[in-house]
Amino acid sequence: MKNRTLYISDLDGTLLGTDSLISERSAQIISELSQQGALITVATARTPATVVPLLADTITTPPAIVMTGCAWWNRREARLSNLHFIPGADVAAALEMCRDYGVAPFVYVLSEDGATLDVYHESKSLNIAEEQFYNERTNLPLKRFHLGTPPPRRAFEYSILFYAMGESEDITQAAEAFREKTECTVCTYPDIFNPQFFNFEIFPPGMTKATAVRELKKQMQAERLVVFGDNLNDLTMFAEADLAVAVGNALPEVKNAADVVIEPNYTDAVARFIAEDFKKILSK
Repeated sequence: MKNRTLYISDLDGTLLGTDSLISERSAQIISELSQQGALITVATARTPATVVPLLADTITTPPAIVMTGCAWWNRREARLSNLHFIPGADVAAALEMCRDYGVAPFVYVLSEDGATLDVYHESKSLNIAEEQFYNERTNLPLKRFHLGTPPPRRAFEYSILFYAMGESEDITQAAEAFREKTECTVCTYPDIFNPQFFNFEIFPPGMTKATAVRELKKQMQAERLVVFGDNLNDLTMFAEADLAVAVGNALPEVKNAADVVIEPNYTDAVARFIAEDFKKILSK
């Protein structure tokens, strides 16, 4: 096939609809295209614990990029690969910085079984966004929460991600202060579900969606990369793409950085765009 293309979509606000699910129509389109040889996958801040059920009815073949590139999830083998960890000194510094600014992060630590994530949150008290986040994930098989529990010693070797949700000013100040002390990747962006809150993420040095999509493009031996997104944390992979596509509900900054703006996420726009683009490739 000429022009081997890899299609990578963000999930929340992009491939997922307003109900935070992949619609039956999008699932059918993507599954049929994958069976025809199209290379379609996702790049998300989510962990396998939520990605696995979301993709349950959708056939994809390349690994899913999870935790904003810190790992890949191989669906067929049900395992994590290409793992990257935060250096121990940065784990300690991040914990101290968050405490100084009154931010309580969820700390993701790879468990000894190599597939499950243990998630530690020092405070037993959760804000509205944290409580919603916790309630939606507390019973998932690939993730175990430990509320009111400081990260254990293992966290200083196997922490993959820090993720916090809080008031914009607190989050921004904590993020800026930590950026000055670390080479880790630090990302802040508005929460699309709770606009009054901001998200704050810390990843291993050099890790972004851009790093992951670049590595996956190479592994899949793709000649062309098409990406889809809606939020600020998608901008890095936009810069790596041969074609960057923003959904109609994307933030203005994302639309400005895109090569193409399509309809909103709730119209199956991503799946329909891939179908049209792949059809053009097949016809060449």
